Amino acid sequence: MDTSRLAVLGAGSWGTVFAALLAGHLPSRVRLWARDPALAERMAAEGRNPRYLPHFELPGRLKVTASLDEALEGAGLVVLAVPARWARQVLRAAQGWVGPDAVVVSLAKGIEPGSWLRVSQVVAEVLPGRAQAVLTGPNFAAEVAMGLPAASVVACSDLALAGRLQRLFAFPRLRVYTHHDVVGCELAGALKNVLALAAGMADGLQAGDNARAALVTRGLAELSRLGVAMGGHPLTFTGLAGLGDLVLTCTSERSRNRYVGLMLGGGKGLREILAGMHQVAEGVTTAPGAVALARRHHVELPICEQVAAVLEGRTSARGAVEALLGRQPTQELAGSPPWPVPSASLQP
Repeated sequence: MDTSRLAVLGAGSWGTVFAALLAGHLPSRVRLWARDPALAERMAAEGRNPRYLPHFELPGRLKVTASLDEALEGAGLVVLAVPARWARQVLRAAQGWVGPDAVVVSLAKGIEPGSWLRVSQVVAEVLPGRAQAVLTGPNFAAEVAMGLPAASVVACSDLALAGRLQRLFAFPRLRVYTHHDVVGCELAGALKNVLALAAGMADGLQAGDNARAALVTRGLAELSRLGVAMGGHPLTFTGLAGLGDLVLTCTSERSRNRYVGLMLGGGKGLREILAGMHQVAEGVTTAPGAVALARRHHVELPICEQVAAVLEGRTSARGAVEALLGRQPTQELAGSPPWPVPSASLQP
C-alpha cells in the first residue's frame, strides 16, 4: 500500500476531520475532495470548513479541491467519506483515477437505497479488485476535531492490511482496533442510525429513561439478529461498531438521527425537519432497507419496522410506541441463536 499520496472523498464533518488528521500527523500528500466547488473554494481560502466545522482549523498541508482527478492523482489510499446513497455516483466518477493497487476505506454508515447493498459491496461492484476496508465506531467528528479521546475499529477481511491501516490511523487521541468482520461492522454502523431515530422519538414523546434503555437494549437485539443472519460475528455487535456506536447515537445531543426522531416525536413533519438540516441523517434512508433485508433473511425487526412506518407516514411516533408495547409477549432471547437450556434437575 503506497501511502505517499492519500485522498479523502467527501468534505462533510467526518471527511473533513479525517483528512485533517491524516495531513496533520503523516508526511503524506493529502487531498480532500469537496463535491461543491463553492465550498472547496471557501475551505481553501479560509483554512476551515465554514459549513460544517467553522471553528476547526485545517492543517496548512491539506489541499482542498473540487476536482476528482486532482484529488485522486497517484493516491494509494482512497477514503470514501460520502453518505451511502451517493457512494456509487462518486465512485463511478472516480473510476478512471483510482489505480488497481489503491486501497479504498469506507467511512459511510448506511446502505444503498434500492439495492440495500453495504457500501463495501458497492465499492466491489464499481471498483472490482481493489483492496478495501471499513472504519467505524462511536466517533462524532466534532469531538475528534476538539482532540477529545475516541476509539474506532478498522475492519478488513485481510488482517495484515487491517494492521497496516491501524498503524497508519494511529492518531494521538484516536485509538484504532482491528477487526475481521466487515459485514457485521457495516451493518451495525447502518442500523444504529435507524434505532437512534426510535430513541429520539421516545425522547420527543417524553417517554422517560426506562423507555430509552429498553429501546437501546432491544435495538441491539435487532441489530445482532439481522447481522448474524447476514454472516456477521455475534461478538461484533457487543463491541465498538455495535453497542458502542449504538449507545452514542441513541443518547447524544450531537446525534443527527436522534435529533430527527426527537422532532418527529415532538410532532414535526419529516419534510420540514430534513429541510432545516445541513447534514444527512442516514437512518432515514436506511430504515426501509433494514426492513427489506429482515424480510429477505426471515428475521423480525419490530423497532425498525415501526420507524419505517413513521417515516412513510403510516403511523405516528406515539402509534409506533403503542404498537411495540402491544406486541405479543415472548422470551427475551427469541429469534437469537440457540442457547443451552438448563436441565430440569437445576430448576428450583
